[in-house]
Amino acid sequence: MRPWVGGNCGKLCPMIRATSFAGKRVAVFGMGGSGIAAAHALIAGGAHVVCWDDGEVGRRRAVSEGFETTDLRHADWSQFSSLILAPGVPLTHPEPHWTVRHANAHGVEIIGDIEIFARERQVLCDTAPFIAITGTNGKSTTTALITHLLRHLGFSAEMGGNIGQAILTLKPPAPERVHVVEMSSYQIDLTPTLKPTVGVLLNITPDHIDRHGTLAHYAEVKERLLKHASAAAVGLDDKLTRAAAERFTDAHHLYAFTAGKGAGFVPRLYAIGQSLFVHDTDGPYATSEEVANLARIGSLRGQHNVQNALAALAALKALQDLSDKGGAALTATANDRPLLWDIRRLAEGLASFPGLPHRMEEVCRSGRILFVNDSKATNAEAAEKALTSFDGGIHWIAGGRAKDGGIASLKHEFPRVERAYLIGEAADEFAATLAGHVETVKCETLERAVQSAAEGAAASRAPEPIVLFSPACASFDQYRNFEIRGDAFRNLVMALPGMAEGTKP
Repeated sequence: MRPWVGGNCGKLCPMIRATSFAGKRVAVFGMGGSGIAAAHALIAGGAHVVCWDDGEVGRRRAVSEGFETTDLRHADWSQFSSLILAPGVPLTHPEPHWTVRHANAHGVEIIGDIEIFARERQVLCDTAPFIAITGTNGKSTTTALITHLLRHLGFSAEMGGNIGQAILTLKPPAPERVHVVEMSSYQIDLTPTLKPTVGVLLNITPDHIDRHGTLAHYAEVKERLLKHASAAAVGLDDKLTRAAAERFTDAHHLYAFTAGKGAGFVPRLYAIGQSLFVHDTDGPYATSEEVANLARIGSLRGQHNVQNALAALAALKALQDLSDKGGAALTATANDRPLLWDIRRLAEGLASFPGLPHRMEEVCRSGRILFVNDSKATNAEAAEKALTSFDGGIHWIAGGRAKDGGIASLKHEFPRVERAYLIGEAADEFAATLAGHVETVKCETLERAVQSAAEGAAASRAPEPIVLFSPACASFDQYRNFEIRGDAFRNLVMALPGMAEGTKP
């Protein structure tokens, strides 16, 4: 087995050892990043691990890592204590994967890598600070923002899960270390003992119904993140999350937030436009105090990022309060600052947040023109958030492999668009939808679209023309994933004539 660097053991070792599985025989299915990390952690913790994957590439990767591989179709499942399942493998819908059927038939528990982390946290330090974030939209930005704010305030923060690193490659739970973990519904489904210090539920809109069967079941899985949380930060801006907030049993540890649509009860954090406020009910009088204004923070542009910022602040307020009451083993590691809830420094942290690649990423400013990479917008709902972030003067690059419904739902945002530059398989469909509303240019390739949009923006009379790459489509007609597509846009922008004089926003 190839060792890998990590931990505080002074030698090559996995970051988190799965000691709670010592002496057990464990099956690991799915040799992606989380599966590889889980197998290493289990072996380092003393388990006997058997690995398999439906794909030849995954099986070769397992062999290259030095793992024992066995076709689990023919294994003796009565010998396994657990099946560690990759989160993308169907658990219940559209039908259980064959490994799931084998495990169920033999009474073998089915869990994921975050469940291994949860059990090790119980062993190492059950009060170690752990913030878990879920929601249909905004999970990654909120997770990254919480991590950024913690580090800005002088705390050690480890970020992983559904973003960045697999959770078992992070440093182990400890009082001086906050784990900030993004969790998809798939991962929650595989984490039965999930007990975060703070659970964050942003929003719930229809998604992954093919995996969960119904919207009701999808929402129920999302809400599980709150069930055993010491505190809950819950958005009030849609019916399903508002209902989840109402069901959270400990009202004193509920940190509800709203970007302006919430109702039912008083939120702990709220927004008026781009201004963020905290409403504090401690003491004899209720007070409200402005924390920050996002109006000039490009990386947090748009109403959707107002919600993300409120969620991040709610999580930190909850963690501070729990720490004050002894419910979290929170220790600062720099500047001798034990306080999370420092409004001046939180405002500074929000202002310095760099944002995430491919999510409303401000690539460059050249003269009046701002170039924005929103390659992560793979459907109309995501593109709508980008379009509504600007008042007008948008030179919109869109297209790829269209989702059901195309961009018809965006008609009310078309007046913001000065011209559309269409690429990929969806070009004809999008041109038909935009006809009579927006001037279009069929460019076929992203390279031509960037060139044409830059020329169009340079000729625009708008005070700040925006070249916005928000495709509202999957990438698969021309690119393997949205990250590669976004990187291509960024490179093409920086290769434009005269862009050497451009500046980062």
